[in-house]
Amino acid sequence: MKILVNDGMSASGAKALKEAGFTLYEDKVAQDDLISFMNKEQIDAILVRSATKVGKDIIDNVESLKLIGRGGVGLDNIDVDHARKKGIYVINTPAASSTSVAELVFAHMFGMARGLHDSNRNMPLEGDSRFKDLKKSYAGAVELRGKTLAVVGLGRIGKEVAKIGLGIGMHVIGVDSSDTDGIKTIPFQFFNDEVFNYKIEVKPMIEAIEEADFITFHIPAQKDYVISKKELESMKTGVFIVNAARGGVIDEVALVEALDSGKVAAAALDVFEKEPTPEIQLLMHPKLSLSPHVGGSTVEAQDRIGVELADQICDLLKVEA
Repeated sequence: MKILVNDGMSASGAKALKEAGFTLYEDKVAQDDLISFMNKEQIDAILVRSATKVGKDIIDNVESLKLIGRGGVGLDNIDVDHARKKGIYVINTPAASSTSVAELVFAHMFGMARGLHDSNRNMPLEGDSRFKDLKKSYAGAVELRGKTLAVVGLGRIGKEVAKIGLGIGMHVIGVDSSDTDGIKTIPFQFFNDEVFNYKIEVKPMIEAIEEADFITFHIPAQKDYVISKKELESMKTGVFIVNAARGGVIDEVALVEALDSGKVAAAALDVFEKEPTPEIQLLMHPKLSLSPHVGGSTVEAQDRIGVELADQICDLLKVEA
């Protein structure tokens, strides 16, 4: 059986598939050329990340296609319902990158709290001429310990974020539409396999964001903004915000206005409404900490993703080693 690995795959995952008897095509095929290439090579499965889209056109016009795999959590770039109606397997790896995304969230949080996102821009330009002035300008930093963290979305990634927050001494409150009893249990597994269950309070989103000093989002894209001008106005003055979920969760125009007014002290974006060409107002804003959608992009996460995809493919397509 033949697999097109169109957005890359870890060496360990590719090795597992090859050892199981699959033929892998690992050169990138342009979006517009996918249908003709897949038909020419009689591709049985396509593996993608966020760059390649697998829509109705591919699903309807590649008769050999049996499986679509997404390395990561979201399936926004795949027409899942249509694929499944046609009897095509759709798989992803929701747990593999949770730790990586959570760590990126705190990299942004620590950076914003200490002004590192801005000082890393200014020190190369003015560090030799305005050292003392820069030192004073970053003297108003804050600590995360003791602050209230609202985690909007308590799925796999949200739980990992909550764990880190609790571990550094933050007061963590959650927002989770699936929870009705006001309490969520977060299991901690330590290096010696000991497990400790910690209970956090779950509140409606508006209450949580009103109380929070730091807010982070881990929810799917919605039809409308989850955070618009109204929600921003309800937050504490000086709040810090992180969106490493999906572009469109936050109204970017309203966010810039809140940053300019001082309502929001700083914000971090790993995802954007207009990827891969974010608005220049975002890219140049001094109060924004930015990364190019790299939440799951660690060596460890990519290795887990590749192995997990390989295991699922071998199981579903019944290829023997």
